[in-house]
Amino acid sequence: MIKYAVKYLKNVIVPLSNVPDDKDINDKLVLVNTEKGEEVLKAFFVCPNVAKLMEESKDTPEAFKFIREMTQEDMMIYEDIKKEEITSFFKCKELIEKHKLVMNLVQCRFTFDKRKISFYYTAPERVDFRELLKDLTQVFKRVRIDLRHIGVRDESSIMDGAGLCGKPFCCSSYLRKFESINVKLAKDQGMPIAPSKISGICGRLLCCLTYEYPNYIEAAKGMPPVGSTVMTSSGLGKVCYIKFLNNSVAVKFEDGKIKEFEKNEIEMVDANINVDIDVPSITNYADDEKVDAKQLKQLEDDRNSSTGNV
Repeated sequence: MIKYAVKYLKNVIVPLSNVPDDKDINDKLVLVNTEKGEEVLKAFFVCPNVAKLMEESKDTPEAFKFIREMTQEDMMIYEDIKKEEITSFFKCKELIEKHKLVMNLVQCRFTFDKRKISFYYTAPERVDFRELLKDLTQVFKRVRIDLRHIGVRDESSIMDGAGLCGKPFCCSSYLRKFESINVKLAKDQGMPIAPSKISGICGRLLCCLTYEYPNYIEAAKGMPPVGSTVMTSSGLGKVCYIKFLNNSVAVKFEDGKIKEFEKNEIEMVDANINVDIDVPSITNYADDEKVDAKQLKQLEDDRNSSTGNV
């Protein structure tokens, strides 16, 4: 039975093995053996019900081997490693600038045994870093160097932070797979098409645009399209915008007035009336932000946005 686990990269919960039965490591820093080597992580107690689900699930990661609880001496070493990671980060950044490479260094991590150092970077295209690697091997001797290309969404997931909603990033808390997202999802949900409102810190469209989209598609069934002529209790008019989740439509009449009606209160008719329909403000581009096609294309660009290489 799983008793303890740790949170690893992107807050993936990984069970611990080899923990002595009489050992209490809840909420303590421990040294564990991961696929990268020896790493320091915080352990926590797993309640029996959750432990049972984890054991039955096929998606539960392979357990990390518990080595020991961090001692005072270990903590001193760990603090020194964290300081060394900072200096190593800037040293690598200098070398990147020296070789004029188009890559953005994101993070530097040492394993606790200092046998391996990982540099995480983003780049729009493939980077030839052979000369950079030669220089790094001269700086970090007797250390295995790992230059790891990650996507901009991966960058957000490992850096952590809070989104527009005020909650932790989905990608760094529970989201494991990135779906393909386009601006149409925002338009169909009546969101203002402005980069600051529909994109995350990664510079790509918000992952949460996909969460409620199926509900909008379901709600759209049976709704008259914008611009269609309908008969209402107030006479003939044209549909100027739709509120899917309210199950209502706004109808514009020949006198310029706009009224809202429930879907079952109107009926589509085949008739032409003299009513001009403007693009509704709820699906229009935001007035305070100038948006061009190039910007929207960049928001939708999923090339290298997630490599899964974390």
